[in-house]
Amino acid sequence: MTSELSDTLWYETCRDRFSAPSLSDYITCDIAIIGGGYTGLSAALQAANLGAKVCLIEAGTIGQGGSGRNVGLVNAGLWLPPDDIASKLGADIAQRLTTHLARAPDLVFDLINQHGIACDPVRNGTLHCAHSPSGLRDLQNRFAQLRARDAPVAMISEGETARRVGTSGLCGALFDPRAGTIQPLAYAKGLARAAHKNGAMLFEHSPALSVQKEAQFWRIKTPDGQIRATSILVATNGYTIPFETLFSPQIPMKTIPIHYFQAATPPLNDQQRAQILPNQEGCWDTALIMSSWRMDVSGRLIIGGMGRLDHIAGNVHSAWLRRKLSKMFPMLRDTPLAHSWFGRIAMTPKHIPKILQFGPNAFAIFGYSGRGIGPGTFFGTQMGSALVSGDLTHLPVPPERDHSVAFSGLCEAFYETGATLSHLIRDRGAK
Repeated sequence: MTSELSDTLWYETCRDRFSAPSLSDYITCDIAIIGGGYTGLSAALQAANLGAKVCLIEAGTIGQGGSGRNVGLVNAGLWLPPDDIASKLGADIAQRLTTHLARAPDLVFDLINQHGIACDPVRNGTLHCAHSPSGLRDLQNRFAQLRARDAPVAMISEGETARRVGTSGLCGALFDPRAGTIQPLAYAKGLARAAHKNGAMLFEHSPALSVQKEAQFWRIKTPDGQIRATSILVATNGYTIPFETLFSPQIPMKTIPIHYFQAATPPLNDQQRAQILPNQEGCWDTALIMSSWRMDVSGRLIIGGMGRLDHIAGNVHSAWLRRKLSKMFPMLRDTPLAHSWFGRIAMTPKHIPKILQFGPNAFAIFGYSGRGIGPGTFFGTQMGSALVSGDLTHLPVPPERDHSVAFSGLCEAFYETGATLSHLIRDRGAK
């Protein structure tokens, strides 16, 4: 099975049909951005707002990569709990990063309101659900760490979790009222429209064929055009591979690619919507091979899990999804699933986003490990400011010069095999 953007529910329900021409000219600008997802678009919007001449190119269409295939959860912070971030980055950098990303949902929803982005925002919080007693202990530990940093989170009981999700079998949940859900492709399109309105030049169907340093400029060639820029930002994240080979000299943007798939029901009836996620929180669980579920504003239940649908095990993942839906929500046992799609997550070995400086005024941002909306918007906005001012001190993490990932292909195979085996044996009780 392929996973074209047009296969997704988000493509069908996206009300913003923003499009841009392909690059067919020679452009000189202050900042060139490669990648039309949340990071690149946020950087373009911020830099254009600050008066820079910005040119962004996207190989496909805006949001075609991970941004348009996202679950749509606008979370605060990273996937890691705060103490783990501190152990990997040191206390001072971790405190700065954690504090900034705690406010990332504020930034996302403020941009939505400021620019009138039609992306169905619902800010009713998220539920991180314990799939087992060990998962509950993990959540209680995470809760203690977050409360120590004044996060307004709450632990909710097994019974309250069952009521708010609409299913039994979960041991409790961590509720984060800062978070919410959006239509992820529409958010990307809205950022693009806002950036364009504020003066940024955007081009679709314009893949970078080569990137070279020439004197004090960076030169980017596309099939029908060229860009000469003083600064460059590469914001391709999970869809970098094998893009880094186009640079001269080559830059190390390796990540561990993890795949995640989703499918959606038709809109549920009023009785079903009153029982399943009545508050419209977005949810995911604590399982190592995690799954997620959320409702869109039209009442479709969207459910997903780790794995790729064009893999040899694609049928295993699809069958598991059907069983998972039936087990969690028996009233939906005979409800069809449509719009099956998957996307790629870029994971770094430390599960922390990376800013790589690969030359003068040249940066790459990647590795959100499944937290692309809030962190991606924040990292992009901060980088947009830094590229204009030349001041790197306010970036979320310090830029690094070196980066490597050992055996990324084996790591990818490990996760895909784990997802396949898990989906072969889990939820076998559902019929």
